[in-house]
Amino acid sequence: MLQLNLPQYNFNVKKRGEKYVILDSQRKRYVALTPEEWVRQHFIRFLTEEKGYPPALLSVEHQLEVNGMKRRCDAVLFGRDAQAQLILEFKAPDIPVSQAVFDQVAVYNSKLKVDYFMLSNGMEHYACRIDLATAQYKFLPGIPDYSFFSAISV
Repeated sequence: MLQLNLPQYNFNVKKRGEKYVILDSQRKRYVALTPEEWVRQHFIRFLTEEKGYPPALLSVEHQLEVNGMKRRCDAVLFGRDAQAQLILEFKAPDIPVSQAVFDQVAVYNSKLKVDYFMLSNGMEHYACRIDLATAQYKFLPGIPDYSFFSAISV
């Protein structure tokens, strides 16, 4: 798989038939190894191992219902109060992080009403705060450590 703009990690990857699968430590099962999954696995390891995010507070493939349709956020960070704090959206490295990706997160946020989200295609990473009243984004200077979120949830 492609080298990403993230630290390298060792993953448990194996071949099943003609396809490769990767062990998702969050979901505790093997999942299809797609380019987007490669980004998700790296970014979540980056958050948990480098930035101190508690794995128990991350929900991967978090399902929600928006306008009567089932949707899935790539991941959601919950606070210790069980309230959603952050939406994470991942794309394959060859998919640019465009306005359409921001719009996709906005649809999820119409239900979750979080103040923060992160987007990554493995090469570019964005962390933003959203003003829910004006629907305007403010880019954070980088990917914050978990202490940033734990400080705002108390």
